[in-house]
Amino acid sequence: MKNIFKLTFVFITTLLLFNCKSNNTNKSRLTGLPFNDARYGNFAKGKPDAGQKPPLGMVAVEGGSFTMGQVQDDVMFDWNTTPKKLHVRSFYMDEAEVTNSEYFLYVQYMKNVFSPAEEKYRHIYNSILPDTLVWRKSLGNTDILSENYFRHPAYADYPVVGVSWLQANEYCKWRTNAVNLKTLIDKGHITNIFENDTISNFFDTDVFLADDTKLFNGDTTVYKRGVGRTLRKRGEARPSRDTFQGRKISQADGILTQRFRLPTEAEWEFAAKANIENREYNNVRGRKKYAWNGKYSRSKNKRNKGDQLANFKQGKGAYSGLPGWSSDGSDIPNKIKSYPPNGFGLYDMSGNVAEWVADVYRPLIDNEANDFNYFRGNLFTKKMIDKDGNVVIAANDAGAKVEYDTLPNGKIIPKQLPGTIKYIPITKDDTTLRRNFTESDNANINDGDLNSSRFYEDDEEQFASRPSMYNSPKTPTRQSENGIDVLVNDNKKRSTLISDKSRVYKGGAWSDREYWLDPAQRRYLPEYMATNFIGFRCVSDKVGPMANKKRRARNPSR
Repeated sequence: MKNIFKLTFVFITTLLLFNCKSNNTNKSRLTGLPFNDARYGNFAKGKPDAGQKPPLGMVAVEGGSFTMGQVQDDVMFDWNTTPKKLHVRSFYMDEAEVTNSEYFLYVQYMKNVFSPAEEKYRHIYNSILPDTLVWRKSLGNTDILSENYFRHPAYADYPVVGVSWLQANEYCKWRTNAVNLKTLIDKGHITNIFENDTISNFFDTDVFLADDTKLFNGDTTVYKRGVGRTLRKRGEARPSRDTFQGRKISQADGILTQRFRLPTEAEWEFAAKANIENREYNNVRGRKKYAWNGKYSRSKNKRNKGDQLANFKQGKGAYSGLPGWSSDGSDIPNKIKSYPPNGFGLYDMSGNVAEWVADVYRPLIDNEANDFNYFRGNLFTKKMIDKDGNVVIAANDAGAKVEYDTLPNGKIIPKQLPGTIKYIPITKDDTTLRRNFTESDNANINDGDLNSSRFYEDDEEQFASRPSMYNSPKTPTRQSENGIDVLVNDNKKRSTLISDKSRVYKGGAWSDREYWLDPAQRRYLPEYMATNFIGFRCVSDKVGPMANKKRRARNPSR
């Protein structure tokens, strides 16, 4: 009996302590006010560990210091890869490139939301389609790839190509919205709108947070369950389970995912190098030439000794080797995860397809550039607010027209998707007395604008013999000839192709020689161009601590 009494006492004491601890976490530590309680204002607070699991298809990359631009072979001697020590924050990255099937899901989804059968939406669908004609060659029989590579199930798990930098960015935005919509449906905060043909499937995270009445044709019955409790007066009937209760989800609840985006050049190179493989305590031993550890592109393991560790071009006309003895297993992009991952668990960071990164291209990283999470290309904006204090939604009214833009290559794209919040550049009033930034568009800050060019002159015509530092061709103009609009190219003498629309792509591809497999090598193309050897993968920021595990020493020599 004494033992039973002791056990009961211990159990009750533990339960009380647990309840006290649980209740304390739902109260303000400094004021005592409860969180998520309608009796006390329903103030928001999510779980501190919310959102710390890697998103689907991603792996965690723990941040740290590394030397960016440290190449093994620099035969160009062009200062394009000047070494600079930087720090990169922790983030999540796709373990492999976005595949044809994943991008095709995006295409189908957008076709359902913005039907090309409607006149005002007819250019939206075409703007997201990959350019399948990138496979065509004037002296090559490659139309079979133009017709099949993107849609045929045989290539479903192959990296998507023919996607421009602009298209890759739009996919990342859509993925953010798709993941958040699925999360809200699974947690019961929104009904499954895919089962209701009368409700639009369009969902935008920013609109949901700012003014969710602008979603789903204004149907508020879509929202099922909120956070906290709704006070019920004495005598009132208990609401049904289908009635929305409490406040709506906010960013403070930690339920919504962080944005998906293209990696910065620093993040991509840091993840590809994976220096944790040759780390000894807090030092890095040696210099990695590839995404894997070692000096050669062939495997040294007994089981697959001699096999190529990446998909690349080994010589003139040598894309895969002899029949019956293929060296890398593919003559075009190969199925994802066909080769071993690097130290972070990332596949194909060397070879298969090159990948778009977020940065605007410049030949070198300025010595005065930020050494913490370096990135060139920031465009600081703010929500557009109307005279009534409401956020402005693009083409939100039934009769509103969708605004389109024409790219230099003639492709028509929407300036903004209908139903999304309009953003405008910040103004000088927003940067008054700020020390950390002074303007909206920072693509050419300290490098590349007229003020930083060697021969700066206000009048280009008068001083045509003195070109600016980055004197790239201007965007073609449209002129009318005999009633027909034609594109007129810039025919002035230009000294470079570099502009604020030039974007970096990293990593070697199936069509590249071994030299480009080094993660530190870098190249660029205009953001509106697509090729048959450039794909992409997404990243998402990690919030909270750098790592969720303790430090571990690694000493390979012991």
